[in-house]
Amino acid sequence: MATKSLKKQKNKLADANRQLEILSSGIFEDELPTFKDKVSQTHQFPLRPKGLEILQINLGYMCNQVCEHCHVDAGPDRKEIMTKETMQQCLEVIQTTGAHTLDLTGGAPEMNPLFRWFVEEASKVGIKDFIVRSNLTIIRANKKYHDLPDFFKQYNVHVVSSMPHWTRRKTDKQRGVGVFDKSIKALQELNERGFGMPSSDLRLDLVYNPSGAFLPSDQASMERDFKKALLEDFNIHFHSLFVITNLPISRFLDYLIASDNYEDYMYNLVDAYNPAAVENVMCRNTISISWDGWLYDCDFNQMLGLKVASKVKHISDYNEEVLNDRNIITSQHCYGCTAGAGSSCQGSVT
Repeated sequence: MATKSLKKQKNKLADANRQLEILSSGIFEDELPTFKDKVSQTHQFPLRPKGLEILQINLGYMCNQVCEHCHVDAGPDRKEIMTKETMQQCLEVIQTTGAHTLDLTGGAPEMNPLFRWFVEEASKVGIKDFIVRSNLTIIRANKKYHDLPDFFKQYNVHVVSSMPHWTRRKTDKQRGVGVFDKSIKALQELNERGFGMPSSDLRLDLVYNPSGAFLPSDQASMERDFKKALLEDFNIHFHSLFVITNLPISRFLDYLIASDNYEDYMYNLVDAYNPAAVENVMCRNTISISWDGWLYDCDFNQMLGLKVASKVKHISDYNEEVLNDRNIITSQHCYGCTAGAGSSCQGSVT
């Protein structure tokens, strides 16, 4: 397991431009169609927004974990974090947006010192549907986070938690030694507050992404397996499982290249391209806001530095009408969201 981010290691792939170079060269020069060409074949290019439903805000790249396939390249050594000034600008937008959901992510969003203040203020200006993307272990990482389940319950937060597998070995391999046991403890504490229980409105969903260079299995069957194993072994309940395809960027791209799996993986993604998935990819109803206020079509484009194709590029200049009239920026990583049943922050899309 890595203990430092690519950025801290001074790895060449910490540079988004280097990642984009790799994704635009090699097999995509003479063997495989680019994503633009593939979507054009099904008469769906350019991709356009359908209407904004979700504001996804990255509160910072700081995290208590250094996960093997993290597309954010998050970790304890990442110090990028959203300031109160940028949060205030987000709150001003929240008051006027047509979006109905606020999706808070990171890193570990809870590690931003202003995380609770921001949730409280967003609640005051009318947000009813909060999503917090939690890695679970943050709840057990430090005493100051132990009451997070109570805070989540107070604001009816929809908790979406990453969980690589229902077994200790596979989880710890991807996330680090001890992650599985801490995650199980956190899930049990959330269950105790009512999250994930069959008759509860307190939503608790889990997120699975594959541990290697392969595409995920069917979401419905995986959900059944997860629910059966976690209930039998630990008496844990949750509502839904979101299955997400690993996109070939950041640490996963580094893994693909180091393990000599990059070309095979890209062939698999292209072969599994599903035009039906294009209709519901997350970039069509979501705006991603980075820790420093820049606007992106999705969280993955944010990590590649691909700002929206609009004269409005920062939260300080936000104009929803202008943003809704734009073409969505794409590259070859987008095959990950359109392979098989498709993939988004809410799991499969078809």
